Amino acid sequence: MADDPELFPRAWIEFNDPGEDDQVIRADLTWLTSKFHCIYGQGCRSIDRTIPYGGCCTHGAHFADKSDRKRVAGAVAQLSDEEWERKPEGRATRKRDWVETDHEGERKTKVVGGACVFLNSPDFHRGAGCALHLLAERLEESHVATKPDVCWQLPIRRDYEWRETADGGRTQVVVITEYTRAMWGTGGHDFDWYCTADPEAHTATQSLYLSSADELIELIGAAAYEELCNHCRAFETARSALSIEPTGPKLVQHRGDPKPE
Repeated sequence: MADDPELFPRAWIEFNDPGEDDQVIRADLTWLTSKFHCIYGQGCRSIDRTIPYGGCCTHGAHFADKSDRKRVAGAVAQLSDEEWERKPEGRATRKRDWVETDHEGERKTKVVGGACVFLNSPDFHRGAGCALHLLAERLEESHVATKPDVCWQLPIRRDYEWRETADGGRTQVVVITEYTRAMWGTGGHDFDWYCTADPEAHTATQSLYLSSADELIELIGAAAYEELCNHCRAFETARSALSIEPTGPKLVQHRGDPKPE
């Protein structure tokens, strides 16, 4: 059986959500303290090699819910032709210009020319990349405010679980982890390349829990994020100490991260 780069020991932390009663945060410390960062335009090979500038945008983005669609619609209305290569000329943008329905009846961003309608090509005067990301830069906002949920969340995954309590009740558990290739379902198997386990994408100067602060705050709330940072820092300190004076099995680090010298 071939070695699966996504399967390796991981360290997890659980804590009560300080911002929500009866809610627990379960977080993947190995992923959140990794040095992963998006390398679009800096070595990203695209999940579809026939569209080398496509990144993970070749299938379009499915909307999480109605509020997600409405928020993105508000962003689309603000796009100029300085940001969006495929902006309709001479008329207002209509929903059918950027929304389509998949074979299961789910709404998503339209695919044009083999990629999301908001993905500008290398021929665009601003270069290849997401029009909604350029809008966020112009507005001096986080891209969390302009992109579909699935786009800004990747490659962080948020899941929900329910856990029975001793008194017969249930507690909601919010799980934060790596959005691995396998989590894309059968389609992920067909990707020509995927970034999260590739060492080339584990070259950031900051740990992921710091570089993705905006995303994590949106996913779990400011109070839980502050608590998460405390646990991540403690984990990094302990792992660093063990790498200097190993006394047993080292605290696990992400397989994609550089190995300590």
